[in-house]
Amino acid sequence: MNQSILFPDLQDWEQSSQVIVFHAQQQGMNIECRIGIAKLAALSGTNLTVTDQDIAIKALAVFETYRFDIEEEVEQLIEHEQFDELGRVIVG
Repeated sequence: MNQSILFPDLQDWEQSSQVIVFHAQQQGMNIECRIGIAKLAALSGTNLTVTDQDIAIKALAVFETYRFDIEEEVEQLIEHEQFDELGRVIVG
């Protein structure tokens, strides 16, 4: 694990985009990271659908379970400078 990239234990469900938003910190800079329910479903092998009434709770639970794997993927994306046009890292 790259010790220069840190992940605060803060994440939120963004209903409008159907993604979990979390942050990485590299050299004092905050980098917004996003992961959608399709990627979470693929990681967990579960069926997450946007029509679930408690999708936010389910998505956050899956995120927490697979957090280490997600953070490793984000580290690779940051190291390879794979940012979108807004400077975010999109896992997917």
